[in-house]
Formats: sequence, structure tokens, C-alpha cells
Amino acid sequence: MAGKENKLLVGLDIGTTKICTIVGEIQNGLINIIGIGSHPSRGLRKGVVVNIEGTVQSIRKAIEEAELMAGCQIDSVFAGIAGGHIRGLKSHGVIAVKNREITEHDIKRVIDAASAIAIPMDREVIHVLPQEYIVDDQDGIRDPIGMCGVRLEGKVHIVTGAVTSAQNIIRCANRAGLHVNDIVLEQLGCSEAVLSSEEKELGIGVVDIGGGTTDLVIFCNGSIKHTSVLSLAGNHITSDISLGLRTPAEEAEKLKKRYGCALVSMVKKEEMIEVPSVGGRKSRTLSRQTLAEIIEPRVEEILTLIQGEIVRSGYANLIGSGIVLTGGTAIMEGMPEIAEQVFNLPVRTGYPVGISGLVDLVNSPIFATGVGLVMYGSRNRSKSRFRIGETNIFTKVSRRMRDWFGEFF
Repeated sequence: MAGKENKLLVGLDIGTTKICTIVGEIQNGLINIIGIGSHPSRGLRKGVVVNIEGTVQSIRKAIEEAELMAGCQIDSVFAGIAGGHIRGLKSHGVIAVKNREITEHDIKRVIDAASAIAIPMDREVIHVLPQEYIVDDQDGIRDPIGMCGVRLEGKVHIVTGAVTSAQNIIRCANRAGLHVNDIVLEQLGCSEAVLSSEEKELGIGVVDIGGGTTDLVIFCNGSIKHTSVLSLAGNHITSDISLGLRTPAEEAEKLKKRYGCALVSMVKKEEMIEVPSVGGRKSRTLSRQTLAEIIEPRVEEILTLIQGEIVRSGYANLIGSGIVLTGGTAIMEGMPEIAEQVFNLPVRTGYPVGISGLVDLVNSPIFATGVGLVMYGSRNRSKSRFRIGETNIFTKVSRRMRDWFGEFF
């Protein structure tokens, strides 16, 4: 059983509308999904924990459900992080190669050099993602290990988040009896599940529209070029429906899921829906087109803001493979069609690929992030290079000094 436990990987997608647990097992190099747990989220707003106790209870319920299905005990997870506090920035580091041959130690040194940037005390580095290496002015190198050179440069994409948000996620998981192996940017996890290596090479954008946040990640030449988070998503569509049709928020969510369409032109005029009223009044019968007329402007606004972010990133002309839509809101009818109009690019809906086991149960954009966290965990189990949660400045400085002394002595 101990050997089996070591092979188990658990992704914990802590979302605004739901908390999802995916349990995977590595078999013959493939990830076999053996357990799924999902529970409505009670303690988050726009991707950030606002109620510790509510979040802990939701995590426990999702974990228990996954444990029951997988027939195992879960004690450690790869947790996702999102929210408007997430920021991405580029950095560049240069080192001299000691023995003319580039080793793994040189890679670590150049990434450390690129990571040595001034970050406010209230922010935490979540990921340092290498983009490319340059050896003696030869650029575009992915893996320079074994090459000869005297100067090594590294370009990286650094993702930072609010210290308190990262701490609160870890605290919630700990109180639910879980150890957090790593905190993973949600769109990074999601892209692991829905993209092929060819798409990452050609250039592609992933837009993950959840309940509280819309996450963007752009890949080009096989590496991450840009990340951003927008605090506008599916819950805002629900809120619009609730106000526009004068119906309770819970009923508005059900109407969105059952009858929602992002393009008015795709709905027939004769289609009618029943809308529950508030305050004990009788239900009303309205045209489904009326619902679509409320949804379309908000979806268009979200996608237009993302398009603006893509243009600002400078990679708009390099997204040769188009856009992949994923997340719960991506399931809505008409989403790919309206996205193609806004982005003027090919658009497809992203489903988890490259897995076995309970494929039918996770074959939905809703579970893309959870499955992606498991896939990220399988690739990064031995690379715990960047630690989360070291808020004590003395701890950070002493660790950096130990690394320096280790290089010279």
C-alpha cells in the first residue's frame, strides 16, 4: 500500500463556485484517474479565500468524496491558486560558465540570477518559468545542458501572488488535514490538461472562464510567454440574469446552466422558458431569447477584455493555433462562436486529454484544472525548486546565503 501511496497524485482545484479533487495514479507512464470529488465552494470570492471555515468544510467534503471513489486516504495535494492579485512579469539573468560545459548547476544559477528581482514584502513568488536560454549570443535554446560556452543567459516568466492569499490556501488545506506539495497557478495546471505540445510550439492562448475569475495564459515556441487573471467571470453573468429577470441567484444559476446561450442569433424566437419569481410570486414564462440578450453583452465584455490583454502582451500575432476556451462557463452554448467573432481566431473548447481511467467522468472543461494539477504534479514531483509560504525574511535570506556558500565551498 505504501508503494501505491507514493504513486498517487491529487489535484485540488479551489474555485469560487466549486472545490474539485482529482485523484490520479501513475501506471506505465500514464496518469490513470481513479477518484473524483466535487463540492460547492462556500468561502471564496473572485478566487480568493474570504471565509476560512467555509472553505475548509468544502475541501473536506470534496476530499471525502474522492477518497470514497478511489478507495485510498488523501494526505497531500497540489493546490491551484487564482485571483486578481496574480501578476506575471519577465526577467533576465546572466552568469559566467565555470568549466566551459553547461551543467544543471549552471541552469539553477542562471534561473536564480533571473529570479533575484525586487518584490514587495506583501507578495510571494509562485512560479519561475524558464522561457529560453542564450549561450554566447546564440538564442532560442531550450535545454543548454552539455553545450559549450562561456556566458549563459536565461529569460524567465515570474508569477507572483499576494502572500496572504497563498498562506490562506495552505492554511485551509492544512486545517482539512492535508499537506500542500506545491501551489500551482490554475491556468498553468489547466493548460497541462488541454493542450498538445504542437499547439504550445505554434502558439496558443488558453482562456479559463470559471465562476469568479477568467484566467489567460499564452504559449509560444513551447514555453509560457504571458499570464494574467481577470476578476470577471461566470458569477457576473449569473448576477446579471438574477437582476434582469428578477429571480433569485440560485434560480438564475440553474437557468444559465440549462437554457443559457452566449449568442442571441442561435436561439429560436418561439423557444420559451419558465422563470421563478421572488417573494412567493408566480413563475413567469419568458422567451429564451430574453435570457440570451442578458448573457451575450456580459460574455462579449469578458472576451473583449481578454482580447485587450492579449494585444497588450505583444503576442497577438504569434497565436497561430488560436484560442482554447475552458472552465465551467465554456460549456455554455454559443461560447466558441462568440469567441471566434471577438478574437478573430479559431476557437475550440478544451477537454482534458492524455489520461486513462475514469475518462468519461472528467471529460468536461469543468474538470480541466483539476486534471491539469495532477498532470503538473506528475511532471514536477522531484523539482521542488521554489518553495511557497516562506514569509519570514530571515528564512529567505539565510536560504539564499546557504546556496551561495554551497557554490563556492
